[in-house]
Amino acid sequence: MTKETATYRGWKKLPDNRLGHTLFSLGMVARVPYFGTVLPTVVRLEPGLCEVTAPKWFGIHNHLSTFHAIAACNLAEVAMGMLSEATVPGTHRWIPKAMNVQYLAKANSGLRAVAKLPEVPDFDAITEGQDLIVPVSIYDKSGLEVVHADITTWITPK
Repeated sequence: MTKETATYRGWKKLPDNRLGHTLFSLGMVARVPYFGTVLPTVVRLEPGLCEVTAPKWFGIHNHLSTFHAIAACNLAEVAMGMLSEATVPGTHRWIPKAMNVQYLAKANSGLRAVAKLPEVPDFDAITEGQDLIVPVSIYDKSGLEVVHADITTWITPK
């Protein structure tokens, strides 16, 4: 990839610390308000990779007082969306098309979602619509993967 996206340039302009991560995340939630329901903080972002954390708080509890399954899906979409914003160049656009989710274990803590592409596609070669599957692993505080999502995005030239 030869040209950085506006989102990735914005990320790099902020300090790589709690303040910078918080400012970036607040801007993200201002642009996509629904993401705010899980109180996400982007902690790592680069083309092909995004890591986001979310605390366990009463607003995301289910009837077992664990992290609600759909709240975890929202966190997965945050990670996929920011990865896509940092990866898909301005010559193309993306939109989520499908999500396949596996709930692997109860989530009794805050969560960390990691979206990572095995390799960044050659976007110059995408001249018609193409599916891109973004795998997202969601871990609890102990490092156990509690949710796995494969999110299919539809990539097209503008």
